[in-house]
Amino acid sequence: MSKGKKFFQYAFLTIVSLLSVFPLYYMACASTNKSVDVSRGRLIPGTYLLENFKTLTANQNLGLALWNSFRNAAVLTILCLLVCSIAGYGFEIYHDKGKDAVFAILLTAMMVPFAAIMIPMFRMFSSLKLVNTMVAFMLPSISTPFMIMMFRQASRSFPHDIIEAARIDGLSEVGIFFRMFMPTMKSTYAAATIITFMNAWNNYLWPKVILQTNDSITMPMLVANLQAGYAVDYGMLMLAVFICTIPTAIIFFCFQKSFTEGITGAVK
Repeated sequence: MSKGKKFFQYAFLTIVSLLSVFPLYYMACASTNKSVDVSRGRLIPGTYLLENFKTLTANQNLGLALWNSFRNAAVLTILCLLVCSIAGYGFEIYHDKGKDAVFAILLTAMMVPFAAIMIPMFRMFSSLKLVNTMVAFMLPSISTPFMIMMFRQASRSFPHDIIEAARIDGLSEVGIFFRMFMPTMKSTYAAATIITFMNAWNNYLWPKVILQTNDSITMPMLVANLQAGYAVDYGMLMLAVFICTIPTAIIFFCFQKSFTEGITGAVK
């Protein structure tokens, strides 16, 4: 490749990278400025970070919102990974005439928007007296067609000869899954962790509907509350958004090396 082509290639990549990072930079800068400065579009970090934090903690229960969001996202991620990986593994490893029909129904469910099933689900959980409970929050997301499909695709690259050898040696089906499949699919679990945790952390609509007490507030709810007043403090709002972004960013950077391998279903 000539030097001219390399120059334009790197220049293009640099511009795209700056455009991608700019929203994060603007959010960080805005969280350190006054509301007036944010409205004016100031792009330089200010000295109002501590005041914005004091105002945020005085108006909202930040600690409770962070705890609820982290607890909900962590528990939901663990349960979703366990259930969906077992389902995906079962769809691929165990052969049955009706499994393709069931899997087709699951794929069809991906096309149904959540808003179309939200009201029937609320009525169902309300009749079961499960409103304002963790069970009602967890059940709709504990098993998703996308996660099942992702683990099924990953299971196709899992060597079937290993399964047959383990069965001959007397290892149970549960042992094969937990002692052989799960350690081999670390990259897939890492990618699924990122996707599931981010979806659970950023989930707003269903928790807002099913969790109706102040003690159940999550970070997306807290951010929405800051925009509900007549006068919005944009500095405080951007600080809340910045704090809300930090956990998902940490999860992504912790598992980013395995993310690409997990999406493609690679097995080492």
